[in-house]
Amino acid sequence: MDKDLISIAKILNFHGIKGEAKLGFTKGKEAQIENLSIVFVKKDNTFKQLNVKSVRFHKHFAIVKFEEFQTVNDVEEYKGCDIYLSKEEVEKNLFEDEYLINDLIGMDVYDEDGCCLGTISAIGENLAGSILSVKDANDKEHLVPFVKELVPIVDIKNHKIVINNIEGLIS
Repeated sequence: MDKDLISIAKILNFHGIKGEAKLGFTKGKEAQIENLSIVFVKKDNTFKQLNVKSVRFHKHFAIVKFEEFQTVNDVEEYKGCDIYLSKEEVEKNLFEDEYLINDLIGMDVYDEDGCCLGTISAIGENLAGSILSVKDANDKEHLVPFVKELVPIVDIKNHKIVINNIEGLIS
């Protein structure tokens, strides 16, 4: 089950006294959070289904009422736990040129001439955006900013990424 689930938020704390949960989530995903109906929470390596009764936003957080939580103590038990959604539901809400990390890891990386440069071994973040870590045939890691100018083609279906290998990027 856990391969088909993707973390989308985290229970940070309770909100008020009626069992509402304060959730942290990725900025820009408000529409996805607002339309939740069924999610899963993972605690002690076990998933539990939660039914969403209502969602509202306060500052930069989502305040969610789950049918299963009636008191502060109910929420407190799951404080710090991740909230998961099925991969299928997450994929429906991806923006154009937005990808799931698990779909990119292990993809082959080619230059514009079709020469294989390596594979994606990890994806990181910095203030400017995402960074692809490309491992070449010699196990050397190369960092490639994940921007359209350098990564014009991401072909999930064929498990392939094409990069504009400017001088010094991957040698």
